[in-house]
Amino acid sequence: MTDLLAILYPYVKAFHVMSVISWMAGLFYLPRLFVYHAERKALNGEPTESFVVMEQKLLRLIMNPAMIATWLSGLCLVLTPGIVSWAMIWPWSKAAAVLAMTWFHMWCARERRLLAAGQARAGRYYRMMNELPTALMVVIVLSVIVKF
Repeated sequence: MTDLLAILYPYVKAFHVMSVISWMAGLFYLPRLFVYHAERKALNGEPTESFVVMEQKLLRLIMNPAMIATWLSGLCLVLTPGIVSWAMIWPWSKAAAVLAMTWFHMWCARERRLLAAGQARAGRYYRMMNELPTALMVVIVLSVIVKF
């Protein structure tokens, strides 16, 4: 069994990295679409149907599957014996940041529904919220690489 884990581990880790990249791309781009959507709506009430379609497809076809793949592969990595020492701080800081990233994903899903219903917030609000995944990414990468 340990031989199988040793063989599969690099593949699971590679799949995890690929799914994280896909998820993060969506988390960076969707709030930017929200900015454009909200500002287009505020500017003479121009039609925003194309934004609704882009936001929905990004969330459902890319971000949701990428988040699920990230979580599943990440849990497989965490459950691999000898990989994570829970006595250190880094797994806890990474776990907290990943939970916050998941909350942000859910926030994006809620905001997408509100925008589709015509309830846009100001573009500035979405610009500010767009900084959150960057801050969380910094915490996650430092936690995993530095292992403090």
